[in-house]
Amino acid sequence: MPRHKGDHEARRRDVSAAVWRVLAAHGFGGLTLRAVATEMGATTGLLTHYFPSKKDLVAHALTLLDEHRTATRKAGPEPGGLGALRATLLDILPSTPQAAADNRIWVSSWDAALADPDLAAGHAARYARSRERIRHHVREAQRLGELPSADADDLAASVLSFTLGLVVQALFSPQEFPPERQVRLLDGHLATLAAPAGGLPNGLR
Repeated sequence: MPRHKGDHEARRRDVSAAVWRVLAAHGFGGLTLRAVATEMGATTGLLTHYFPSKKDLVAHALTLLDEHRTATRKAGPEPGGLGALRATLLDILPSTPQAAADNRIWVSSWDAALADPDLAAGHAARYARSRERIRHHVREAQRLGELPSADADDLAASVLSFTLGLVVQALFSPQEFPPERQVRLLDGHLATLAAPAGGLPNGLR
């Protein structure tokens, strides 16, 4: 019987689901063609039809992770300005069990990405998109008078750097950085940035 495109796409979804389960259980350090094949109950030969090398598998896993992070962002109407910036950063924090699991996978991907120029370039592009999204909220907050008229690029880089640093600390010391402290520290950082402009939304007062 000839294979149809739908069959191919269904199989690729099966492979992607298996990749995700391996990532959730073992992180990027445990992501191998053999591990994914075992998870699927298939042979590595079948997987090489989709991923000729481990690098191709890792690149696909990074794309999956990025798509998952995008899909799990909180839906619904978003406040403008500083409120939107706060909501965006809260979505990054490991403040729920699922968010902590997702962040552990993401942080474990850094080693693989740093070891390969192509994968590193992909990660750099992803972080650039995050800064652009944050920069949009920063500029809106500046327009509303909630943030000072400093360089929006620098402010975006600053708040993302703070948030990622908080992610790492919370992952390694969850008892010292429970969800309520993560939120409190983030709000304190945003309040410090907003103070010169005198614009503190209700959630930061």
